[in-house]
Amino acid sequence: MEFTNTLGVLAGVLTTVAFIPQVAKTWRSKYTRDISLGMFAIFSLGVLLWMLYGIQIGSMPIVVANAVTLGLSLTILFFKIKYK
Repeated sequence: MEFTNTLGVLAGVLTTVAFIPQVAKTWRSKYTRDISLGMFAIFSLGVLLWMLYGIQIGSMPIVVANAVTLGLSLTILFFKIKYK
């Protein structure tokens, strides 16, 4: 079970950290033309559902990774709307 949790934490960290460069670039440049509003809206809903799933099954790696990813994804959505 330890390996499974470690694998989950590693997967969560990598997929979450992958959003940080996009958030930083969008924040600095204020350029969002090439970002799909629909894709990020659907993605954010999916991440929210994954987080709720993690809560239901009691998996902290799923909950934490998806909570942080949701925050980053919603930040990009916010920038997309604000800098349109």
